[in-house]
Amino acid sequence: MFERLKKKFQKWLSRDIGIDLGTANTLVYVPGKGVIINEPTVVAINQKTGQVVAVGKEAKRMLGRTPNHIIAVRPLVDGVISDFEVTEEMLAYFIGKALEGNRTLLGPRVVIGVPSGTTNVERRAVRDAAKSAGAREVHVIEEPMAAALGIRLPVDEPVGSMVVDIGGGTTDIAIISLGGIVHSKNVKIAGDKFNTDIISYIRDEFKILIGERTAEHIKITAGAILPGKEAIELSVRGRDLVTGLPREVVVTDSDVRQAIGISMDNLIETIREVLEMAPPEVVADVMHRGIYLVGGGALIRGLDVFLTEWLKVPVGIAPEPLTAVARGTGVVLEDVAAYRDIILEEEYELPPTVS
Repeated sequence: MFERLKKKFQKWLSRDIGIDLGTANTLVYVPGKGVIINEPTVVAINQKTGQVVAVGKEAKRMLGRTPNHIIAVRPLVDGVISDFEVTEEMLAYFIGKALEGNRTLLGPRVVIGVPSGTTNVERRAVRDAAKSAGAREVHVIEEPMAAALGIRLPVDEPVGSMVVDIGGGTTDIAIISLGGIVHSKNVKIAGDKFNTDIISYIRDEFKILIGERTAEHIKITAGAILPGKEAIELSVRGRDLVTGLPREVVVTDSDVRQAIGISMDNLIETIREVLEMAPPEVVADVMHRGIYLVGGGALIRGLDVFLTEWLKVPVGIAPEPLTAVARGTGVVLEDVAAYRDIILEEEYELPPTVS
């Protein structure tokens, strides 16, 4: 009785928020409401005044289109905070938006997903940024574990489960069993790398220069790992590198495959390495249960079939792959104490002893 009243009182005092702090997009989960915010991790800043002009969707629209005194920046690089102050401003905006109309006496309790393999310094930067943005209590969890919780895999059981989270800046590959990560690897081969590959390919093959937004549009619209019955064609406009004038070319799914081919081969090799390093019993479980793809990269056409053919292991796309990590933070928020073992607690360095 007392515990139930205590929980109700704490809920009145403070709200809970789960955040998937991604390189490309930031998602915010609120228990009882689900994912209520899904916006680009972009902030526009006025350099003259130092003020934030726009955050999220509005800021992304400004990428490559701003005057000299306004810059649109991504405060995270490869899943790690590169600009602390801008990240703090962005988190404050998203937390405020999530709590709009539901202000409480205390700041919210926040669970944030970060890439696997991040250092203690990088995790501390995430905690400090969230607390500076108004959070009362901050818990950090690795993204592949959060994704596994989000798609309801039996992470606590003695059964091996494998998750490949293809995000914007990094791809997290992890094998999970008994509430922990058996083996994992984090590589910088993900959505942003594919965009860069497409920009380079278009420049070399067609001699025109395109921007990041156009490359992302090509990837989403014409990206297909395996050829389909009909070719996908897309008209692309850019600046001719010879004349300097605008020019339009037609790009097909075959061009996209050639553009991201080397990166995709490297990604497959990394997945293979993680499988090779895992214990035999766990690998047997993965062969039986399959590999789960999450993140935006999971939506590239034919990727699951392609990986199945090359790895000789069943590969499937998880339900709602884009929101898996955010939903996983929500699972942790339901009972933080029960998931204490998978939360990355802050490590404090002891002062040197004087001899």
